[in-house]
Amino acid sequence: MKNTEKEIKMEKEIKLKNEAEVREIGIKLGQKLLPGSILALEGELGTGKTSLTRYIGLGLGITRNIKSPTFTILNEYHGGRLPLYHFDVYRIDDPKEMEELGYEEYFFGDGITVLEWADKIKVLLPDDAMFIRMEYGKGEEERVYRVNFDIDSI
Repeated sequence: MKNTEKEIKMEKEIKLKNEAEVREIGIKLGQKLLPGSILALEGELGTGKTSLTRYIGLGLGITRNIKSPTFTILNEYHGGRLPLYHFDVYRIDDPKEMEELGYEEYFFGDGITVLEWADKIKVLLPDDAMFIRMEYGKGEEERVYRVNFDIDSI
């Protein structure tokens, strides 16, 4: 079943004071996520979607520099305990464009899929996709993550 028009219920709020805490949570996710996991990131420009993805890669054991695939839509990273499929769908105007990329191969494959700007293709995501809505906090480096899963239980 796919998320169509329903709202994703964000069950937990996590406040991160600085980049070090973002790094810690990203590495933890990279160490714990299972094959076929889909992590959907939402948030304004500059809230740290690519940074979190980079730290997830570190947790997976990927040593290559992870950059946002803004123009290519997808970057694949291998060499860790699982492949990382990093999508930036900011430039996708219609979810059907994802079919041209063969998105299902990645979403339902053996790696971890991380999607920046996931709200643009929510209709394509399975019900078990894990969402992180990233927001600016009160301080310059502070971020607030609203999630639909328990990070400690993955």
